[in-house]
Amino acid sequence: MIGASLTGRARTYLKSLAHPLEPVVQVGAQGITDSLCEAVDVALRDHELIKVRLGQNFEGDRHEAGDAIAAATGARVVQVIGRVIVLFRARPRDKKDTRPRIELPRG
Repeated sequence: MIGASLTGRARTYLKSLAHPLEPVVQVGAQGITDSLCEAVDVALRDHELIKVRLGQNFEGDRHEAGDAIAAATGARVVQVIGRVIVLFRARPRDKKDTRPRIELPRG
C-alpha cells in the first residue's frame, strides 16, 4: 500500500526531496531477488530516500513490486511513478553517525 504509515504532509515532503534523485537500484528480468533486496537495503542505509527503477524486462505489477521491496527491507513506499519506485527508511539514531538525517514534518 503506497505511503502506509506516512502522513500526507510527510509524503509530499519526501516527494520533493526525491524529485532530483536518480535511481540507484534497477530491478531486472529476474525480478525481486534476495540480492536486489540487499542492494536496496544498503542504499537505504546510506541515503534513507532512494529511487528504484523497474527495468524494461521486469514483468509484474509496479505497485506490488514496490510493496514487496518495501516489506523485504523495512522501508515505506513514498511514490510509484511510471517505472520508478521511491522508498524511504529512516536511519537508526547513532551518536557516531554524523551524516545528515531526513526529519519528517509533524502533522
